[in-house]
Amino acid sequence: MSLYQVNDGVAIITLDRPPLNTQGLPLRRYLDDALRASLNDLNVSAIIITGAGRCFSGGGDITEFNLPAGTQEPQAPALFERIEASSKPVVAAMHGMALGGGLELALACHARVAHAATQVGLPEVHLGLLPGAGGTQRLPRLVGVEKAVNMIVKGDVHSAASLSDSGLFDQVTEGDVLGEAMTLARKLVAEVSENKSPRRTSSLPCTMDNAQAFIAFARSTLKTPVGASTAAQACLDCIEAAVCLSFAQGMACESEKFRNLATSSQFAGLRHAFLAQRAAANVLDLPDGTTARKLKRVAVIGGGTMGSGIAITFANAQLPVLLIEREQAALDRALKTIREHYEQSVQRGKLSSATATARIALISGETNYAGVAEADLVIEAVFEDLEVKREVFQRLDAVAKPGAILASNTSMLDLDSIAAFTSRPQDVVGLHFFSPAPVMKLLEVVRGAQTAPDVLASALALAKKIGKTAVVSGVCEGFIGNRMIEAYLMQAGLLLDEGALPHQVDQAIEHWGMAMGPFRMSDMAGNDVGAKIRAARIERDPSRVYSGVSDVINSMGRHGQKTGRGWYDYHPGERKPAPSPEVQSAIIAHSAKVGLQRREIGYEEIVDRLVLALVNEGFKLLEEGIAQRASDIDVVYTAGYGFPLWRGGPMRYAEQRGLSDVVATLARFSTGPTYQHAEIFWRPAPLLCRLAKSGESLAQFNLKETQ
Repeated sequence: MSLYQVNDGVAIITLDRPPLNTQGLPLRRYLDDALRASLNDLNVSAIIITGAGRCFSGGGDITEFNLPAGTQEPQAPALFERIEASSKPVVAAMHGMALGGGLELALACHARVAHAATQVGLPEVHLGLLPGAGGTQRLPRLVGVEKAVNMIVKGDVHSAASLSDSGLFDQVTEGDVLGEAMTLARKLVAEVSENKSPRRTSSLPCTMDNAQAFIAFARSTLKTPVGASTAAQACLDCIEAAVCLSFAQGMACESEKFRNLATSSQFAGLRHAFLAQRAAANVLDLPDGTTARKLKRVAVIGGGTMGSGIAITFANAQLPVLLIEREQAALDRALKTIREHYEQSVQRGKLSSATATARIALISGETNYAGVAEADLVIEAVFEDLEVKREVFQRLDAVAKPGAILASNTSMLDLDSIAAFTSRPQDVVGLHFFSPAPVMKLLEVVRGAQTAPDVLASALALAKKIGKTAVVSGVCEGFIGNRMIEAYLMQAGLLLDEGALPHQVDQAIEHWGMAMGPFRMSDMAGNDVGAKIRAARIERDPSRVYSGVSDVINSMGRHGQKTGRGWYDYHPGERKPAPSPEVQSAIIAHSAKVGLQRREIGYEEIVDRLVLALVNEGFKLLEEGIAQRASDIDVVYTAGYGFPLWRGGPMRYAEQRGLSDVVATLARFSTGPTYQHAEIFWRPAPLLCRLAKSGESLAQFNLKETQ
């Protein structure tokens, strides 16, 4: 294949590295060779760079970091500098997406033509990086400092149409991008023939009245979690350099700060989280060639908070939804909740009125199961009781059409028992959404013992369509996420018995990086809900040890935010929690009741007991085969439970800390108060012990398991 095609004096260089034309070493070498050849070709007077397949370029290849290919020439900054220095006009013809290094490549060209639907942005900040190939220097010269700050520091993705007047593009079209780029290239050739040089972005001025004051204000508004990446600050430093220094000096600043970020522990954690999300969609034992079933219509059983949220989620993906409730009054409430959700979205400027109306129209309701016969997928979101699930699935089995997928939103019940209520267990799968369903990204896909491969493939394809991050789990109580969180919450309560207070526990773990502490989380979910879950678990396993103070607080009517009183007090008109003297007194009284002398508990012990409770349970899940791989557990916790993304997840945290140190810390905790059965709770998972002793990594363990 030739490096480029010549059309009437215009060389067309096509980036072709499916699926996203990422700029790994092979593509960089190809682009460099094609550029040099076209510059030396006397038959070429202009150059167009475009992308094959569905996009222009999705950016750099993150898998090359820490590999030799990542540092081999040509590097993107120097390559893009050669493009900009070309004596022949270079035009970027953009479609699909131009993200990160893809947009930086386009910025180095002398002109840019984009299809209106092209998604453009510099999202590197979300990986703890900054645009390292000229993005912080060239973008503000084209769109202005304020727009560049918003695009780079926030890392948002925009449509080309929304940026058509920004100065970023020479032309935005609904038509043939390549054809428009050809016309523009010939126009630029004519300008160059009149002794003009191509317009180089680096030569444009970068000015703004009071730019430094604006950037200082932007710095003051950044909300960087303790210990999290400083990428946003570094982005602002580089944009300030673009304003105050020469282009060459600004590039040197960008290069230095990029290197610093790329070697940071925060980037390593964020990179791990990013790659883990990619890997989670790959089901290791799914037969090759498995095809997903077509899912064109959905039915949701139950119109409560979760059911209504699931219906909204599907409507947002433009899938028709039938919502079923037992009584008309309940159905009316659910449909009202849905309408109010969309009305609020319009009021906040998140949706147009027309879009909201169209989505509401996709959701219909009934008080009988007749409409289920038309659904390709049915999801039950009813009360978490096995007998209630039995009634629902037996009815679904009777009315659903052959081949329909029957899904349960259960968060902890045995999916195999639920599947056994039907005559088609192969069609049953768990789809565990997290509340609020339209917002939370995580979707646990629970594979039953008889779940058919194409049903699993369908669930994963559906997750992608509705914008969720899917993680496959096997069947156990609580699956991956809730099984682990139980151990975490058990330790949170026992810390209160021994001497801590709710706000101390929450402050410690939130300072460490968790989005929300266990007691704030419990107040949000409802302490009465937690009490029912604990009672059910104790009934199944009386040996479980919880702090009794949780039930004391619940018996006081302190059910959480919804009642204005929980572990904290919530004053009228405020959502901010305030420590409660009443709760503190109840905790102290309970410690005396169980015969404990309260002691001061430091933040380090609080964090270790909470986080290592997660870690130890995670190793058990991995060894039992409930989770496919350690990184899947990390995805569950970073995507669904507020675990700090920059730490990578609980399993990565354990490995970075050192598994031998984890085992030693668990041993230290195993001498706790007798009634807690600490020696049992803190007994290290066998897999954790084996890996700590052998020095084998989690990645090596997973590789062996799949061979």
